[in-house]
Amino acid sequence: MMQNNYKNLIFLFFILIQFQLYSQEINWMSLDEVREAQKTNPKNVLIDVYTNWCGPCKLMDRNTFSNTDIIRIINENYYAVKFNAEGNKEVNFKGNIFKNPNYDPAKAQRRNASHELAQYYRIRSYPTILFLDEEANLITPVVGYKTPQQLEIFLTIFKGDKYKEVKTQKAFNDYYEAFKPTFGQTK
Repeated sequence: MMQNNYKNLIFLFFILIQFQLYSQEINWMSLDEVREAQKTNPKNVLIDVYTNWCGPCKLMDRNTFSNTDIIRIINENYYAVKFNAEGNKEVNFKGNIFKNPNYDPAKAQRRNASHELAQYYRIRSYPTILFLDEEANLITPVVGYKTPQQLEIFLTIFKGDKYKEVKTQKAFNDYYEAFKPTFGQTK
């Protein structure tokens, strides 16, 4: 009888571990929430700029943003925002109100008008990840679908002030060549 109880406890333990591994997700916030959080715990910001119709954006959600290594490094080092570049949400950012005045609700799941915030950052393709510093100044955009392993180098260099040491293309190339990836291939 005791042996069955131990087996049941071990089985339950493994089920809970699996549930915890697969229930981890990125703590996505709004830009308003980021602004408030910056007051007490400043961090760099990652903005996932996507559209509803974008296939590579959906792949990033499924393959990259669900990866446990990605989830961990983003949640520990960044405030993360998902931003629909063709949505109709009004955004208060850096003292300006950004809207999508030409938004067409009938096209909500298809190509739509570009949001003013996407225009402000000159976003032309999706997905684009914007990296911002603690003061919401643009560090750089990273354009296109990225696997967890491809995104790791950017998450690592922009998570603190290390990127400020990289002032030339040659310096970045040296950093890139010396970079040793650690993210696994699995979720």
